[in-house]
Amino acid sequence: MFPDEDSARTWFETQRWGGERRCPHCDGTRTREASDKTMPYWCTPCRKYFSVKTNTVLESSKVPLQKWVWAIYLEVTSLKGVSSMKLHRDLGGPQNTAWFILHRIRESWSGFAQGAAFAGPVEVDETYIGGKEKNEHAWKKANLGRGPVGKTAVVGAKDRESNQVAASVIQSTDGETLRGFVDDHTAGNAAVYTDDASAYRGRENHEAVIHSVGEYVRGKAHTNGVESFWAMLKRGYQGVYHHMSPKHLQRYMNEFAGRHNLRELDTIDQMRLVVVGMIGRRLRYETLTS
Repeated sequence: MFPDEDSARTWFETQRWGGERRCPHCDGTRTREASDKTMPYWCTPCRKYFSVKTNTVLESSKVPLQKWVWAIYLEVTSLKGVSSMKLHRDLGGPQNTAWFILHRIRESWSGFAQGAAFAGPVEVDETYIGGKEKNEHAWKKANLGRGPVGKTAVVGAKDRESNQVAASVIQSTDGETLRGFVDDHTAGNAAVYTDDASAYRGRENHEAVIHSVGEYVRGKAHTNGVESFWAMLKRGYQGVYHHMSPKHLQRYMNEFAGRHNLRELDTIDQMRLVVVGMIGRRLRYETLTS
């Protein structure tokens, strides 16, 4: 479908504008082709040049659109993600460019990773992301014990009816934080199922399974669905990325949640929605590395 740059550009323009080109600056339709190589269109009312990349995460990117299409394809079809090392070998070019491409695609996932409040039943669970303390270099070790030491806490919710998930990095696993996440992502009367962590207690229509005594399913109460999502995320961590820094962890969460929420669609429809998610967003390299 994308043998050259023109075919990729035409596809991007179709996903963004349909059959009528619109100016990203003023949303006007009185546009024409221009002779500028990087900004091939001119808007008559606002007198500005633009391209299909303008006002998207692709803005100012020197990477050809054909390579962007390939990168999007690889991201949506790889359930555990694509590392920047693999992408730079597949596309050519430096590794840091591939790393930047992947983060900008993750930015487009964010709109599909945190949807409306779930009607329920909803499963909620928290986990920790990061390497084991014993595997750290000596100068990095916190020396505070085992378990979640040195890891980052995350919490997720999965709606059983829609099969949609939402996941967020959190600073604490206390009651205020976890109940706040549940309130933000579930309808007021939704049935909520969790483990027996005390932080979830106090909510109406809530049921918990007691993992500490070996109980994992009791009637409709279980967290197997959201734990399956964590399993996929951790397989990506261990088998593909090997490290997710706390600074960028929410972007990885958005990637896995967004890909999960779109996985029932055909591949080309997933790719189309990724392009739609790029519109109106901007992510600079300086922002990622500062």
